Amino acid sequence: MAEKLGAGDRRRARIRRAIRKAANGRPRLSVFRSSKQIYAQVIDDERGITIAAASSLEKDMRGKLKTGANVDAAKEVGRMIAERAGAAGVKQVVFDRGGYLYHGRVKALADAAREGGLDF
Repeated sequence: MAEKLGAGDRRRARIRRAIRKAANGRPRLSVFRSSKQIYAQVIDDERGITIAAASSLEKDMRGKLKTGANVDAAKEVGRMIAERAGAAGVKQVVFDRGGYLYHGRVKALADAAREGGLDF
């Protein structure tokens, strides 16, 4: 018997389905936020590989940031993911907010990634 999905899982699946339709071969900038950290990955779904990744847990980030759970950390991760994606030759992505509201840390990460040169 199949397990019932929770509301968050259904929302995430609905968003990913829409992203796949709109992607047109572009990689996906996926965001995950926990209560203490924030993570971002640029994923090529066609090949099934991660092109670039950044998080507030990295060593050089821990020295700069007071905590990984605020807007400043999200901005720094957004800048870092844009820099790493650009180094890998990725300029255009489709943004996957992962079921989170486009507000606060998620919005700060997206804005910093745009400033860093990613187009979405």
